[in-house]
Amino acid sequence: MRAPEFWTRDGILARGLQPLAWLYGAAGRLRRVAARPWRAAVPVICVGNLVAGGAGKTPTALALGRALAQRGIALHFLSRGHGGRLPGPLRVDPDRHRAGDVGDEPLLLAAAAPAWIARDRAAGARAAIAGGAQAIIMDDGFQNPSLVKDLTFLVIDEAYGLGNGRVHPAGPLREPAGVGLARADVVVLLQSGETPRPLPALARPPLTARLIPSPDALALRGRRVLAFAGIGRPQRFFHTVRELGVELVGQQAFPDHYPYREDEIWKLVELARDLDAQAVTTAKDAVRLPPGARAMVTVIDVALAFDQPDDLDHLLDRALATVLP
Repeated sequence: MRAPEFWTRDGILARGLQPLAWLYGAAGRLRRVAARPWRAAVPVICVGNLVAGGAGKTPTALALGRALAQRGIALHFLSRGHGGRLPGPLRVDPDRHRAGDVGDEPLLLAAAAPAWIARDRAAGARAAIAGGAQAIIMDDGFQNPSLVKDLTFLVIDEAYGLGNGRVHPAGPLREPAGVGLARADVVVLLQSGETPRPLPALARPPLTARLIPSPDALALRGRRVLAFAGIGRPQRFFHTVRELGVELVGQQAFPDHYPYREDEIWKLVELARDLDAQAVTTAKDAVRLPPGARAMVTVIDVALAFDQPDDLDHLLDRALATVLP
């Protein structure tokens, strides 16, 4: 889905939907109270967010995965597999599975380390441990109470913030902001250079991070490009493209997890050719492109870099020490 525009401001429609938002928030509280979470025998690190849609969870999970791999820990990723038809538990095989099977984010994760999908997160964690995981990184799952988390990272896109601050459907929040912030161990504030939105007071200073384009993406500087994206906040991608120093001659936003048809991609490629430009998209979108169209589109890949890597290392070492021998 594409986030409604009214989620960014506190207008009449948002206030009119507030009674439903109270019910949604109450249902989430009851779910957490009634849950009997399972504790894994290995560290479980959760990366989540408070708003519906993208906030930068997957790049954060990949960055944490790199940090654990540097410690010699056999990490596995765990995802619900949103957008995929298979329920799991299932280990993702990029050579065999498609986004329609397991979701787009698990395919990105599986390119870095073993990745599992499971709608039942506890069952997914058991499968990962049986498969050799010494640590598990959950991509999303902050609001899922079925699995005990040893360390939770809550990612906030600084330019979007918490929208209008209301819970779904009156706003983008999955739960009341105060409840979620109090439950998080670490807030990761993703900065892009866009104008930041005000945030509630945080109990402790956040870790700040930013998305760094790959060398291949930097090679586009000075070229004409047509950008398209079907992610939670396409505007962030379009901003990243402009920051590369390219001439952005066109842009098109699609809903998050959008399943592209081959004719749609060919129309975009042809439009780019007519504009003497190159069609570009995100790595997350690229795994949803029809195979025949992938060679015609340039992927702008990014990696998340923390501004305070020493603080991150301290947090990870402290969390791992409480679980690992």
